[in-house]
Amino acid sequence: MVENSTHDKALAIFAQHGGVLRTKQALALGIHPRTLYALHDAGALERLSRGVYRLADLPPLTHPDLVVVAQRFPDAVICLISGLDFHDLTTQIPHVVDVAIEQGASRPSLDSPPVRVFHFSGAAWSEGIEQYSLEGVDVRIYGPAKTVADVFKYRHKLGLDVAIEALNLYRKHPDFVVSDLLRYARICRVENVMRPYLEAIL
Repeated sequence: MVENSTHDKALAIFAQHGGVLRTKQALALGIHPRTLYALHDAGALERLSRGVYRLADLPPLTHPDLVVVAQRFPDAVICLISGLDFHDLTTQIPHVVDVAIEQGASRPSLDSPPVRVFHFSGAAWSEGIEQYSLEGVDVRIYGPAKTVADVFKYRHKLGLDVAIEALNLYRKHPDFVVSDLLRYARICRVENVMRPYLEAIL
């Protein structure tokens, strides 16, 4: 009975926090490691990644990789191809999670999903960050306009075709605002590169 009570209490704590917790968070909230592992072994918790657990009876995650990365690295920002994919601005299928970290910050290390790290600095780092709640987890993602500008900035690494496609899709996006796009293009120092493509579709 004591074990069932302990397990029920632990599951209730998970439910109160959106159903997903890191091991460190679970321990801080009073869940014993033995309880955590027992619940995982019993199938009540699923392991999303090393040190990240989720209630097994919740609906499937719509963005499991983003949730895991946000849990492990709450200061990182989802960017570039992963950002385009989230905002439906690409036909590319991300094979890694692109994350931006501030210049000088420690580099994230994760066994799964694989992450590709980019160092941003100044306004290019701090501007355009939006926060989304995905399955109860706060995930930081650059907004559509900032993401398009970033992709133009990294066009040599990602491909100019990816950047042009993103711009064309963003033109049809409900949040399309030319002034926002140009502001971020200036921040990313790609206004002169982007402007001819933008003028061609306006």
